[in-house]
Amino acid sequence: MKNISVIGCGTMGNGIAHVFAMNGFTVKLIDINETALQKALQKIGSNLDRQVSKQIITEEQKTATLANITTTTELSSGVSQADLVIEAATENVSIKLQLFKDIDAAAPAHCILSSNTSSISITRIAAVTKRPEKVIGMHFMNPVPVMKLVEIINGYKTSQEVTDTIMKLSRTIGKVPVQVNDYPGFVANRILMPMINEAIITLNEGVAGVEEIDTVMKLGMAHPMGPLQLADFIGLDICLAIMNVLHEGLGNPKYAPSPLLINMVTAGDHGVKSGRGFYDYSGGGKDLVVAPNFK
Repeated sequence: MKNISVIGCGTMGNGIAHVFAMNGFTVKLIDINETALQKALQKIGSNLDRQVSKQIITEEQKTATLANITTTTELSSGVSQADLVIEAATENVSIKLQLFKDIDAAAPAHCILSSNTSSISITRIAAVTKRPEKVIGMHFMNPVPVMKLVEIINGYKTSQEVTDTIMKLSRTIGKVPVQVNDYPGFVANRILMPMINEAIITLNEGVAGVEEIDTVMKLGMAHPMGPLQLADFIGLDICLAIMNVLHEGLGNPKYAPSPLLINMVTAGDHGVKSGRGFYDYSGGGKDLVVAPNFK
């Protein structure tokens, strides 16, 4: 396995491309937006510069990593030589299903198809392809170059050979793969997102403020980041999408998203990427300032 195609050049996509390229794989980074692709390359370059400054890699390794990445806006040509495709598009069911239909039609017969989805059923995704035994989940954590965990999710028809291949590949790029089964939210978000949602409910009910909730969880539970700040970092729209998957898939009222979360997403306050969520990032985000609505 040498040729990796990554679909989607956002935070997760460019991070996945970065890690594979740094480990000597040939990476094709694919997105419909050429401007976004160029920004992704700049982001990868700046992240590599940070690794050089911390003496994690050398300047020569940085140059070699960037040389391993090419970009394209054409899906069919981008996956035509792939040994593995990793889809890292937005967490939207209809978009992912259409993408996998298109990838399946264009990728070589031997190619393994994977999704970085954080909650959507791998079995459902695999069912729209003609190779369900070669479809698997690879849920990387953000930021990808730093975080070690990869959730490996088997669909109902994923073959053992494919699972073994992806587990081994994940170790090759310095990650720690953990195999889980295909249930809504898998393990990471089945546990994490209800905690974040409960923090938002706690805020909405006036039990405590933004900083107070985050401080309790950081100092009392040894979390490196409070749940509300983490929600901003993940993206409130992503949090809502995952909660909706959990609510629909598990059918339990306890997974219903907080009305406050719904309202914030509807209003366009998506966290860091929009400049405002529970905190205000208009000043560059260096100093956390609680957003005006929550003072």
